[in-house]
Formats: sequence, C-alpha cells, structure tokens
Amino acid sequence: MSGKQQLPQIKGQKQVASSRLFAIEQLDLTFSNGEQRQYERMVGSGRGAVMIVPMLDEQTLLLVREYCAGTHSYELGFPKGLIDPGETPEQAANRELQEEIFYGSEHLQHISQMMMAPAFFNAKMDVFIATHLYSAKLVGDEPEPLEVVPWPISDYKHLLQQSDFKEARSIAALMLAVDYFKA
Repeated sequence: MSGKQQLPQIKGQKQVASSRLFAIEQLDLTFSNGEQRQYERMVGSGRGAVMIVPMLDEQTLLLVREYCAGTHSYELGFPKGLIDPGETPEQAANRELQEEIFYGSEHLQHISQMMMAPAFFNAKMDVFIATHLYSAKLVGDEPEPLEVVPWPISDYKHLLQQSDFKEARSIAALMLAVDYFKA
C-alpha cells in the first residue's frame, strides 16, 4: 500500500445523542470499493485539550491525584484540561497548571500531540513539559483540592507499576518526557 488511501465519502451525517461534554454523531459512509457502512463517533468541542508534565526541578515531576468518574476511583496523572475559547494551547496549559497544582510556568515546551481513540473520537491533546515553575493560583472547576504528588523522573519505572497510574495519556506523556530529557 502507498499510504495514500482515498477517504470514504460521507453520504449522511446526523447527531444521535449529546451530553454536556460531547455529542455522538452517526456517519453514513461509502468506501472507495463501494462498501457502505454506518459509523458512530464522539464529537468534542473542537478546541482540543492539553496535558502538562510539570518539572518542579530537573529531577522531580509533579503529578495530581484526582477523582475519575469513569472508573469511580482516584487516579494519578498529569494536569490536563480543555482549551477554553480564545486560548492558545500554551495559555490553556499555563492556566491548568495554576488551577490544578498552583504553579505557573515560565517555559512550556510542546513535545507532542496525541489523539485518544481516533476511530471513535475526534479529540486532540497537546502535551507540554513545563519548567521554571513559580507559585501562582487560579480557581478552577475541580470540586475538591487535588493532591499534588512529586515523583523523581529517574524512578519512572516504579511509577509505571503504581496501581493508580494507568491512564494511557499520562503514561504516553511520561514516556515522552523521559525521552525528552534523555536527549
């Protein structure tokens, strides 16, 4: 294969459900070989989201432990959130840091963009490393204070073994950060 496949034609498109966070859209598709299928996908806000790997110093990452309704548990991960209307990803990253861990960053380095389940969801997330942190607090939308957990980046393998560090996006961000600091 050449890697230049022809995209299916969208013959019909309609919203079949919605919530406060996303909508579910049905697509009627015709593929280049004539096959027809119906797909459903979640449609996000379209503004995207950010995840930040904050570095307290050259050796220490900061994680947050927060409630996750999907698993009804507290999970350890990196600060993250949606990009608000009118914000750049960098502005959103700095805002999320100040809301979730009470630090701002003088230096945000974009290291990747990732997608979560692109077969079913159109959301993109920009990943940043935040260094040169300074104290700064903004009120966010968290229902309770988040626990900030410092972790030595050199001990990332132990972090990967933690029973409450299982979110794929946080694992990917951790591995990107480890690779970034090796270079």
